[in-house]
Amino acid sequence: MNLILMGLPGAGKGTQADKIVNKYGIPHISTGDMFRAAIKGGTELGLKAKSFMDAGNLVPDEVTVGIVRDRLSQDDCKDGFLLDGFPRTVAQAEALEEILAELDRQLDHVVYIKVPEEDLFKRLTGRWVCPDCGTSYHEIFNPPKIAGKCNKDGSDLIQRDDDKPETVEKRIKVNLDQTQPLVDFYGNKGYLRNIDGKQDIQDVFEDLDTLLKGNNR
Repeated sequence: MNLILMGLPGAGKGTQADKIVNKYGIPHISTGDMFRAAIKGGTELGLKAKSFMDAGNLVPDEVTVGIVRDRLSQDDCKDGFLLDGFPRTVAQAEALEEILAELDRQLDHVVYIKVPEEDLFKRLTGRWVCPDCGTSYHEIFNPPKIAGKCNKDGSDLIQRDDDKPETVEKRIKVNLDQTQPLVDFYGNKGYLRNIDGKQDIQDVFEDLDTLLKGNNR
């Protein structure tokens, strides 16, 4: 089972990825994990990636694609994989098609956990944290007993910069602009499967599970 999992920030992609991996026993492969493994292993591509990252630059596609090719060729991927964070562009998606053709494989599904932007905004801007003990809260899903106060030590809760409304709005827009061309690309290829991410976590997974059990295109 060869999968790509997509979703905007706040869609619950990480939670569902963990559930899929636990049930189906396929490796969860993220771009960050691949880079770290290649760098730790001292591979030629890993060292190239490190040189760009150390300089604060984006790793070019030719290096990223090479690392992906190496990772998907490893034994633990022979029965399938779950790609997360790659591809990020249509050019990378086309390169992935070439890699899979070389490996005599193909994608089964590109799963897009779809949540309306206004819901994502509420999810992301509702997060607050205790500056002293680090406990996290959410205005809707996990509110403190006393508004604005930590349950454990009574400290005033703060909102991280990443969770402030103006930052969240920008994050959603940037990710949507980046994601839509991939949605169109895989939709035209016939791989795209939309999953309703507004549901409860378990309901989202049940929809995913039903799709993956069928595992047909």
